[in-house]
Amino acid sequence: MNRIAAFLAGALVVLMLLSSMLFIVDQRQFAAVYALGEIKEVITEPGLKFKLPPPLQNVVLLDRRVQTLDSPESRPIFTAEKKSLVIDWLIKWRITEPRQFIRNSGADIRNVENRLAPVVQAAFNEEVTKRTVIAVLATEREKVMNDVRKRLADEAKQFGIEVVDVRIKRVDFASSITESVYRRMDSERKRVAAEARSTGIAEGEKIKADADRQREVIVAEAYRDAQKIKGEGDAKASALYAEAFGRDAQFAQFYRSLEAYRASFNKKSDVMVVDPGSDFFKAMRGSGSGSAAPARK
Repeated sequence: MNRIAAFLAGALVVLMLLSSMLFIVDQRQFAAVYALGEIKEVITEPGLKFKLPPPLQNVVLLDRRVQTLDSPESRPIFTAEKKSLVIDWLIKWRITEPRQFIRNSGADIRNVENRLAPVVQAAFNEEVTKRTVIAVLATEREKVMNDVRKRLADEAKQFGIEVVDVRIKRVDFASSITESVYRRMDSERKRVAAEARSTGIAEGEKIKADADRQREVIVAEAYRDAQKIKGEGDAKASALYAEAFGRDAQFAQFYRSLEAYRASFNKKSDVMVVDPGSDFFKAMRGSGSGSAAPARK
């Protein structure tokens, strides 16, 4: 039993020793082999690899994929017109020289990002200060990103990395300038609105005046035509009356009396104080009506 236990213990020690001497390098990684604090070998090919057991040799794995660094803070940058802009950016980078990367920043990616961010911000400062706001926003936006990437090419070699791409995510005015721009835009829009309203009111008054003039003309012409037609009708009626009354004077007198009675006794509440023997009631008396009847033919 003691021999079996000793054998198993020895086998376990051998397995532990072998596991500490073997390691796997993924295709997405670099492997840096350290010996007493110095880099002895950088492995770039994936597969099962061999090394001496600790503490003789240790392995540090580095991610070889493309990394993204966003602007940690937004700082105002002055343009050629002395306008303050706030630019949010990002860069894409990857490790190309593992030895240089480890010597410069260690094995932690955050170390190189903390040192790289001010370099990128300085490159943007140099490019933006040479251009106007319109150039940064529209006409030369792509050129700004390309020029920043070119500026970072030499700096990146010192870190053992390669800058793959540089992008501007957002460009905006500083908060103080933004408020003044918004106020200016607001006043401009109000001015345009007031001008449009005044133009509309003027056009409305013009249309209303023209409509009133046309109404007056139409009413005047209609009144003129009505009076003309009425005059012609009255003339014809007068002619007919004259012709009819000229044939029988007594009947004409009788008809006029009836018209006078109709106009005088229009309502039941009307009251008249008149002498019954006056000529006004002549047609109502028998002699007036009797003398008028035989005269008609």
